Amino acid sequence: MPLGGNEIVILRSSDEIERLRASNIIVAEILNELKGNVKTGVSTIDLERICEEEVRKRKVIPAFKGYRGYPYCICTSVNEQVVHGMPSKRVLKGGDIVSIDLGILHNGYYGDSAVTVPVGRVSEEVNRLIDVAEKALYLGINEARVGSRLSDIGAAIQGYVEANGFSVVRDFVGHGIGQSLHEAPQVPNFGVRGKGVRLKAGMVLAIEPMINMGRCEVVILGDGWTAVTKDGSLSAHFEHSIAITNNEPYILSRL
Repeated sequence: MPLGGNEIVILRSSDEIERLRASNIIVAEILNELKGNVKTGVSTIDLERICEEEVRKRKVIPAFKGYRGYPYCICTSVNEQVVHGMPSKRVLKGGDIVSIDLGILHNGYYGDSAVTVPVGRVSEEVNRLIDVAEKALYLGINEARVGSRLSDIGAAIQGYVEANGFSVVRDFVGHGIGQSLHEAPQVPNFGVRGKGVRLKAGMVLAIEPMINMGRCEVVILGDGWTAVTKDGSLSAHFEHSIAITNNEPYILSRL
């Protein structure tokens, strides 16, 4: 989501967290199906059609379709596209990477997750970009513990990413999630430790680092949605929805 917004944080009960887990499991299952269909010669609109069928089979509501006028179930961001790429007739080719972002609504609660997938064989450096982005997500998740500060999540992500020579997008951030797709607090993927709200059990967050091979700046294309790297470098995006508990972070969108 874009940077900006309010900070009224809702704490979820254990029953609500299990409802959120049910929604996120569906997201994870559909994303797993989509990942298996990423290959040379497949178009991103093909992936959208597969998602539509999976959504229908499960009788859930695609969260993105119709959200602020967005017309598709998934976002498919290829290569230099950072987030919010629209499915199209664009055919994937070997060496591409594609980020797939999916949200659904099930029994009043939202699920949201994203993955970046290589198409065929990619270069060692591109593989490293994907690996660093995914590892950064899990380092951020590890900071989501009772008593920590919100900025500890972003500081862990930023520190790891920049140590590996990549950059963190500033214009888009993670978010709370529950009975709305985007709730407070916003979860930046950068920052200084010890800042922001104190993390409490019952907070549910969608943590989603967006990592660029080049500089961090992005621009929005004429469709009003697709964000691309300003310098044309590749970008990777991973996201999990997680609940903060009195024990380990609970990754809701992991199978």
